[in-house]
Amino acid sequence: MSVHSASPPALTTLTREITLAAGRFAAGHLGGLTPWLPFELVDAVLEETRAVQRRLRDLPSRVGVYFLLAMCLFPEVGYELVWAKMTAAIDDLHPAPTAKGLRDLRRRIGCAPMKGLFEVVAGALAQPRTPGARFGPYRTVSFDGCSSIKTPDSERNRAWLGGCPHRGYPQIELMTLVETGTRSVIGAVFGPTGVGETAYATRLLHHLGPSMLVLWDRGFDGNDFLAAVHATGARIVGRLNQRRRPPIGKALTDSSYLSAIGGVPVRVIEAQISIACSDGTDFAGSYRLVTTLLDARRYPADRLVRLYHERWGATRSRTRLSELPDRRIDLMSTA
Repeated sequence: MSVHSASPPALTTLTREITLAAGRFAAGHLGGLTPWLPFELVDAVLEETRAVQRRLRDLPSRVGVYFLLAMCLFPEVGYELVWAKMTAAIDDLHPAPTAKGLRDLRRRIGCAPMKGLFEVVAGALAQPRTPGARFGPYRTVSFDGCSSIKTPDSERNRAWLGGCPHRGYPQIELMTLVETGTRSVIGAVFGPTGVGETAYATRLLHHLGPSMLVLWDRGFDGNDFLAAVHATGARIVGRLNQRRRPPIGKALTDSSYLSAIGGVPVRVIEAQISIACSDGTDFAGSYRLVTTLLDARRYPADRLVRLYHERWGATRSRTRLSELPDRRIDLMSTA
């Protein structure tokens, strides 16, 4: 029997055409942003919002959009340093603009293109198997807010945002609807502080639907807001304010019980949680959760408590609950 060695395979050359933007600010050179936000998309948004420059400029509007995005990545530094970071790959091709030039570029771009770009790219990103993004058939999302974002101390900001607390900078309140697991932003609104979290969150309800499970912290459990979320078809798992005392209805096999809030049938879960964290600290506390997932057999209480606890990262080390070395959840019986 004779053995013949196979001839080496022939080399194959693959080529690909890449379209670059015209001018000195070619795509791929602006701080690594263009692979994620192609210049064609930015140009389309600028065209739609009528923000394209009316005459040829050293700093075209497209570059201004990427500059504003880079400012969000480096909020602690000034205009010129942000520009240096963004254009490091082409720094030798042309002199850097002045801070005044960059300020004028920012003002020329305005808000409309940035709002339009956000509305195009915002949304859920998780795939069916993305960890931490689903619970059974539902995509898990949550409301997350911040009320301590400082703005420049200008007359215009003070007129819009009101007085400065403790003689500090005017502040805005931001409310977002995010997808858990990926933390991608689905929707966002902002404005003066003091309006209230649920007032801002109500403006995001049009993003919800029957395929979603909404997780929220204390403060979102008002009757009207819970009813409004329920009306979208989305399911709810949230923490109840300690002062609330919903009526106790039928006790279920998993120690939870049926009740009603704002005319919406709900299930209430009371649990005592004790956790030994990976950094050596301990956490203990009592939770009362409300959910519109009424089937205790399909969605047992201990699973919902773990889901909520994992979402809000109650451990100081922000370790996932499933990875903690020791944990105990005791469900309180209503009997």
